[in-house]
Amino acid sequence: MLTNTPIEDLFTYAQIRQAEHLFKQNIEFAIGATQLEHIPNDNLPQVAFVGRSNVGKSSLINALCNRKSLARTSKTPGRTQQLNFFNLNNQLHIVDLPGYGYAKVSKSDIAAWNKLSTKFMRQSPNLERVFILIDSRHGLKQSDIDIMSVFDEFAVSYQIVATKADKSNQKNIAEIINYNYGKHTALYGEIIVTSSVKKFGVDKLRCIIASLIN
Repeated sequence: MLTNTPIEDLFTYAQIRQAEHLFKQNIEFAIGATQLEHIPNDNLPQVAFVGRSNVGKSSLINALCNRKSLARTSKTPGRTQQLNFFNLNNQLHIVDLPGYGYAKVSKSDIAAWNKLSTKFMRQSPNLERVFILIDSRHGLKQSDIDIMSVFDEFAVSYQIVATKADKSNQKNIAEIINYNYGKHTALYGEIIVTSSVKKFGVDKLRCIIASLIN
């Protein structure tokens, strides 16, 4: 599994500038969906972010979109309790999905959120890719592997993003990269190593997302 390929080897200068421009456009919170019927039906392409509770989804989305508080962050695991849709200049929906794994909420709530997330990812015709976020300090957990297997079964295209690289070390990041991904048939592309604080890898992620809607 390749990682840290220089962005210039993956995208042209024009593509890099185009992606940079895209994420400087207006972005607004569209809706917090608690049922599939609430999901916007405007046929815009969608990219979704999912990961264990408190993996850094909101922080990465904020960094990606050059905002400080677009997606609300919290130190309390399980804060995202719905499917949060953000409309990027009427060109794209960024979807912040509820975290899986540990969360300080009732088991019935967790089951309902996960059921909604699964239905959305299986049934949305506009979903281009799901980015699975892995906390690089802690590595892959069984819950990550389980969710990857679900995506494989339902042919949901996904890509791995290692978060919080500024707080981790090379050994932990290497373990994520070197895991045997051979059986995961819906996994796409290289692992993207990021830091929301240092903005490392964020430009590459922007380019990848921009390439999905062009």
